[in-house]
Amino acid sequence: MTNSLRPNGDRRAPLPPAQSPADGVPSPRSPLSTQKKQNGKQRDAFFDNAKYLAIVLVAMGHAWEPLKSDSRILEAAYQVVYAFHMPAFILISGYFSRSFDMRPDRLKRLITGVAVPYIIFETAYPLFKRVIDNDPHQEISLLDPWYLTWFLVALFIWRLTTPIWNLVRWPLPLALGLAMLATVTPEIGDDLDLQRVLQFLPFFVLGLVMKPEHFHMVRRRSVRIASVPVFAVALAFSWWAVPRMNTAWFYHRDAAQELGAPWWTGPVMVLAMFGCSLVLTACFFAWVPRRHMWFTALGAGTLYGYLLHGFLVKAGDYQGWFEASWLHRPAGEILVTVLAAAVVTALCTKPVQRGFRFAMEPKMEWAFKKDAAQLARERQSGERREREREKVNA
Repeated sequence: MTNSLRPNGDRRAPLPPAQSPADGVPSPRSPLSTQKKQNGKQRDAFFDNAKYLAIVLVAMGHAWEPLKSDSRILEAAYQVVYAFHMPAFILISGYFSRSFDMRPDRLKRLITGVAVPYIIFETAYPLFKRVIDNDPHQEISLLDPWYLTWFLVALFIWRLTTPIWNLVRWPLPLALGLAMLATVTPEIGDDLDLQRVLQFLPFFVLGLVMKPEHFHMVRRRSVRIASVPVFAVALAFSWWAVPRMNTAWFYHRDAAQELGAPWWTGPVMVLAMFGCSLVLTACFFAWVPRRHMWFTALGAGTLYGYLLHGFLVKAGDYQGWFEASWLHRPAGEILVTVLAAAVVTALCTKPVQRGFRFAMEPKMEWAFKKDAAQLARERQSGERREREREKVNA
């Protein structure tokens, strides 16, 4: 007869098995999903393809920025791309964060895969400017995200709040409400780029509440066909809007008052741009290949391409590479576009990942305590091996 307080008698109670990593907990080799297999399931090539194509669009947009003022067509394409490339990336990030909780192993991966790279690159970018731009007074501040590092801050905050969004009854309306309030609150300031964190939040929360069937819906042939005229209309409207609309609205980093607009335009623009971004994101997903492509494996290295290509863009800005007059003509713009796509593709490859793993995926076991369950599992495993060894010797 066993003691009710010790149902296993003198034997230790069996420990729960170690669990597999959470979907969407970032590591640099796979910022938005895990590697080859997860929970016995093969990776979906669609999402790796989407992440790669989105990061290519990000790099192309950054390369167009110094050139777009001389071309209304390029400015229109720039606005269309900026309307959906980061929303698509963020939505996928939210989708693969649905199971995130405060389990120690997932928090460790969040720290080593997001927080530590943020500290490293937030320091590296200003140091790079000091050297390349001959600006020894450039400050280093962990509170003011530099260039591309805002996304790491946002991802860290969004992931930490995921349990809250999974708990509340109407997460998306609540996220939209916070984004609308942010656009009328210039007092938020620039610390941790909280304007962007809040204004892009609805896309992350939307990803959290999405289900696989939602992605299957936008991958239908009818949606793919309809997306062609939708993109054509978006480009035409953007061409018309170039002299009439402030491009800064697409960056989601300022309140309405800071853009010289009446306060009420902030909430209106949040809803309008959220709707437009969703339509264009659906059109983008409709054309993402579902099968394994030559670039599918690069989708697991998009964080490398994202953070590293910024150094080349900034070097070109500091050194005046984009000032050549021939680059501001159609042939030059096409060349810059192709080079941007090629460079970010190279930066997503395995050799680059191996070379920069120390910054993107630091091994920091020394920095964390081992949780009691893990220690007990290791102790049980050691005892089991010892018993097996004794049986063999006997």
